[in-house]
Amino acid sequence: MTHIYKAQKLFEQKYHCSQAVLVAFADELGLTERQALKIGGCFGGGMCKGEVCGACTGALMVLGLKYGQCEIDDLDSRLRTNDVTVRFLELFRDENGSYICKELLGCDLATPEGKAYAKTHHLFTEFCPQMVVSAVKIAEQLLNVY
Repeated sequence: MTHIYKAQKLFEQKYHCSQAVLVAFADELGLTERQALKIGGCFGGGMCKGEVCGACTGALMVLGLKYGQCEIDDLDSRLRTNDVTVRFLELFRDENGSYICKELLGCDLATPEGKAYAKTHHLFTEFCPQMVVSAVKIAEQLLNVY
């Protein structure tokens, strides 16, 4: 099963975009699916505030698991992680116009009106899946670069 397929299926099952992206890579990065679902659970919809897209957040968690600094003296990992974070966000913005959820959706999920707009315009079922796929593709690309 590909990362994209797995992420799409999870998102279709109503998991958050952040959860879907993180879980798609969990096994190979040392997390159980349950752990990844729990870790990614608070980041969907731009942390429920329309901030950084949850699909991006999930992908950044993936990249952090691969490259993140875990030893105080390992400054190379810190710099590599910073580089991969900036690169991911640049690539996602270049492909999608932004990495900020409310800018991508054209509404603010932090408000009842924004949530209603997103539902009425089928953004969660027609637009957000594209963001999940984009985040997974870019994460895959960067997992093989650094």
